[in-house]
Amino acid sequence: MTERQKILVVDDSASNRQLLGELLQADYTVLLAKNGEQALLRTRQQLPDLILLDVVMPEMDGYEVLSQLKADLHTASIGVIFITGLDTPADEERGLLLGASDYITKPFHPAVVKARVAVHMQVARQRRMLETLANIDALTELPNRRQLDAVLAAECSRAGRTGNPLSVALLDVDFFKPYNDFYGHAMGDRVLQSIARVLSGNLKRPCDVAARYGGEEFVLIMPDTPLDGALELAEALCRAIAELHIPHEKSTDYACVTVSIGIASSRAAVQPTADSLLQVADSRLYQAKAAGRNRVLAE
Repeated sequence: MTERQKILVVDDSASNRQLLGELLQADYTVLLAKNGEQALLRTRQQLPDLILLDVVMPEMDGYEVLSQLKADLHTASIGVIFITGLDTPADEERGLLLGASDYITKPFHPAVVKARVAVHMQVARQRRMLETLANIDALTELPNRRQLDAVLAAECSRAGRTGNPLSVALLDVDFFKPYNDFYGHAMGDRVLQSIARVLSGNLKRPCDVAARYGGEEFVLIMPDTPLDGALELAEALCRAIAELHIPHEKSTDYACVTVSIGIASSRAAVQPTADSLLQVADSRLYQAKAAGRNRVLAE
C-alpha cells in the first residue's frame, strides 16, 4: 500500500487551520503548525510533501519561514504554497522569488485549493522518484556518496550557525577482502545489504542519515547529537551486526562478520567541516581496528 502523502498547514488562525485540515484530511496526512517556529520544527521532523503557509504571522512571517526552509538542504525541495490575504502583485512576486511554488489569496475557494494541492502533490511524487534514482546506492539502497557529501556539507553549515553538536561515524566491515575472496563477491554483496538494513532499521530520527561511503565503508550523520549519544548508537549498531551471526571463517578475531566504527563530534566553538570530521572519524576507526576490531572508538 502506498504511504499517504503529508501536508503541513501553517496558519496562526485556529479556524483557518481547522478549515484546511478538514478539507484535505480525506486525501492526505495533515500536520498543523500555528507559527513559524513550530512550522520549521515540524517540517524538519516530519518532512512533509507540501506546505500551505500563511504569510502574516506574529514573530516570524511566512517569508522568513520560506527563506529558512530553502536554506536547509533537508527541506529546500519541499513545495510551498502561500495562502494569504496579501493580494498585490508585489506580494506575490516576493513570495515566488523566494521560492514559493504557488500563491493562493484569501478568501480561498475549497475546490481551487484541493485542485492546486493535487497538482503539486503529483509534482512531489515525481520529484522524489527522480531524487531516489540519483541519490541511492543501487546495492544497499542507502544514500550514495553523492548524497552523503551534500547532506554532510549542509549539516556542517547548520552546526556552525546554531552551535549544536554534529556527530559523524565511519563504519568499516572487518576483514572484508578475505571474506570476499573466500565466500565470493555475491555473498559479500549480501553482507553489505544486511549491514545496510541494520543501519537504516536502527536510525529513529528522519534527520539521521546512514550512507554508503564506498566499498565496505558506511557513514552515519547524526545532527544535534553529542559524542555520548553517538557513541551509544554506534555501540548498539556494532552489537546488532555481530548478532547477525554471519559466518566468517577467514576472520582472525571472530567467527562471524563484525564491524569497527570511529566517531567524531563537532565542538561548539569550531566550525565543523566534512573533511575534518571524516579525518577524525577515520583516525578513530584505524585505532578501533588496531585495538582488536568489533568495537567503537570516539574522539
